[in-house]
Amino acid sequence: MRFPVNHALPLAALILLGAAGGAYAADRKQPPPDVPVTGPAADYPVVVGEPYTIGSTVWTPVDQLNYDAVGTAVAGEGAGISGAHKTLPLPCYVEVTALGSGRTILVRLERRGPMSNDALVELSPDAIAQLGLPPGGRGSVRVRRVNPPEQERAVLRNGGHAPERMETPEGLLKVLRRKLANQSPLL
Repeated sequence: MRFPVNHALPLAALILLGAAGGAYAADRKQPPPDVPVTGPAADYPVVVGEPYTIGSTVWTPVDQLNYDAVGTAVAGEGAGISGAHKTLPLPCYVEVTALGSGRTILVRLERRGPMSNDALVELSPDAIAQLGLPPGGRGSVRVRRVNPPEQERAVLRNGGHAPERMETPEGLLKVLRRKLANQSPLL
């Protein structure tokens, strides 16, 4: 005796299992609220933010991939090799080059600032030291947004120092210093 076969049943079972598995997978992607996010997920979501005002200047954050600017770095707060920027998304990674020495380091930008219009970037005490600037001091720098390998991101997220970059050649430093000297005082 032959029984009729309903060919739609296996398809319906797959759909139900997929829906249940999808809900389960979605639940697993979100860690419990009391567990800190680590690993590459700690760099997401990237926050751009709303425009804000410092003095009479309005700063509008943007997600600019090819950011490259010269200005003044100031000492600030923060742990590890971190920094603050007025317009770049948070978090993001930049190479900061001291225009006096050519030394270049990788910095994780984690907060807004500096909260004065005369500085381009604020660096943590550890970043200031690694860059070779005087403690609590100021220095002329180049800030360039980069996309470093995950291993270097992880080192910075955990408060460590990423390996220093190759020193900037003197010819390029001269060009960058001239660019800084010719730009308007407002960054």
